[in-house]
Amino acid sequence: MSLIKQQDVIDSVADALQYISYYHPIDYIESLGRAYELEESPAAKDAIAQILTNSRMCAEGHRPICQDTGIVVAFVKVGMNVRWEATLTLTEMINEGVRRAYLEWRWCPAIRWRLRCRPRAAARRTSPSSSC
Repeated sequence: MSLIKQQDVIDSVADALQYISYYHPIDYIESLGRAYELEESPAAKDAIAQILTNSRMCAEGHRPICQDTGIVVAFVKVGMNVRWEATLTLTEMINEGVRRAYLEWRWCPAIRWRLRCRPRAAARRTSPSSSC
């Protein structure tokens, strides 16, 4: 019988969401690289190069990918004979992991600071002295 702890579920969801927010899958990067090599239009080549550059910068700086928009949908499989060490339901644990992934940006406090600001106010302010 497997024992799954509440904090492990929450941490796993939060860590996974933060990871996918700044890394493109390798097959996507490889496909873009091939598309770049085959592309004949200078404007299209430039657009692909910008996407690849942005992807590299996001991965190296642990910054969210500009395409990272939308909502989280979690598909969860629970095996038989699982025991939970939790006070929350599975749905509540997943929701808490999602909430923490969006609020606790452990990898870049400067981005978290900018996102907390209203868009117009953020444009007038400079980021805090901490750097990513």
